[in-house]
Amino acid sequence: MKVGFIGLGNAGGKLAGSLLRNDVELTVRDLDKTTAKKLLKEGAKWADSPKQMAENVDMVITCLPSPSACANVMEGEDGILNGLSQGKIWAEMSTTDSSEVKRLSEKVLALGAHPIDCPVSGGCHRAATGNISILAGCDRNTFEMAFPILKTMGRRILHAGDIGTASILKVMTNYLATVNLISVSEALTTAKAMGLDLNTTYEAIAISSGNSFVHETEGQVILNGSRDISFTMGLVLKDTGLFQKLAESHNVPLEISPKVVEIFQEGVKKYGPDELSPNIIKRLEESTGLSITAPGFPAEMIDDEPEESGYEVEIKK
Repeated sequence: MKVGFIGLGNAGGKLAGSLLRNDVELTVRDLDKTTAKKLLKEGAKWADSPKQMAENVDMVITCLPSPSACANVMEGEDGILNGLSQGKIWAEMSTTDSSEVKRLSEKVLALGAHPIDCPVSGGCHRAATGNISILAGCDRNTFEMAFPILKTMGRRILHAGDIGTASILKVMTNYLATVNLISVSEALTTAKAMGLDLNTTYEAIAISSGNSFVHETEGQVILNGSRDISFTMGLVLKDTGLFQKLAESHNVPLEISPKVVEIFQEGVKKYGPDELSPNIIKRLEESTGLSITAPGFPAEMIDDEPEESGYEVEIKK
């Protein structure tokens, strides 16, 4: 299967790299062509427009920073929709608005093509090794058509349901991770304020009921001081805002979510949308005068698990 990939950012470039590393015939595109330099050197082709890409591949993947960016790539004069045709697949791997995915999917279906929303979760370090998790929203036939490509990019693949369900679940998981990032920041800062050793504190949390994926990843880069998890405050605010919108549209009176949005609105206002998301702890560092760092932690996360072929996650019923 010939695959096209549009959006070579922190996650997209690594996902595209997994395809190329596993001998998939790959065409790429990004507004910034320099992001494709390594992939082109390793054998990927370049598309001059999304339309051209869609005309020449069997499956075109988008992995973009916002719903509006995806709409532009899909619906522009040289957009994907002008190049899609019968039997081809459009896979949306961005974290996006489920209603927007459904809207664009209707246009894809009208062309006789197959839409799937398949956002990823697990961190850029796992995207780099093909060990990330993928949520897939689509009909079963489309899932089976796309599965050989999905399992090349990810390890655990979950068929979430119809189109749009994966995008809903993705913003929920990002919301949960954000809540945990805030709670980890508060716990580490309180430990420091009380004079506890932060290396000991990290290990205590890691072996306890308080442990989590966020503690084991973002907690480490927080303590290193790099705060580099390849994700920004602006993206967190987008994702938590999408989750809050979902709850409000279904009359769910959330209590924690609005505060999470407020915290990151303040973070974006103080540090800018491009600030690394774990630096939300700077609000606490500045208000307490404490430095929440400790020796021995990595500057960035590296997945040390061997790359494995993906498999479908079974749903317990």
